[in-house]
Amino acid sequence: MNIALIAHDKKKQDMVNFTTAYQYILKDHDLYATGTTGSRIREATGLDVHLFQSGPLGGDQQIGAMIANDEMDMVIFFRDPLTAQPHEPDISALMRLCDVYHIPLATNIAASEIFIRGLEKGDFQWREIVKLKKEQEKQA
Repeated sequence: MNIALIAHDKKKQDMVNFTTAYQYILKDHDLYATGTTGSRIREATGLDVHLFQSGPLGGDQQIGAMIANDEMDMVIFFRDPLTAQPHEPDISALMRLCDVYHIPLATNIAASEIFIRGLEKGDFQWREIVKLKKEQEKQA
């Protein structure tokens, strides 16, 4: 699965801790992250992470483009709800795209742990089925 990992500044260490704890599951998936978050995850875990721009410089929009092109399967976004973000419109657009394209979106550690445990058990196979069906429709 293609998984996006995003964290606001005050949540970056939480994301590093999360990915460290669950690297044994994440290593089997294709990981994408906004710039600084992805770099910190790489350093801490050694996981292979595709890096986009930082969020304020367009990284959220790059991930949004993958969602719109049906190239992203899950978004884990540790948001900081207590700090104003200068790129809030981009964040809102990313979340809206997740809703439009039925992409699972976790915005805190508790929901993210549920997603990761689901990945571990194979509970997100429906995404693969949806992708296969879309491919078959394109070929018909």
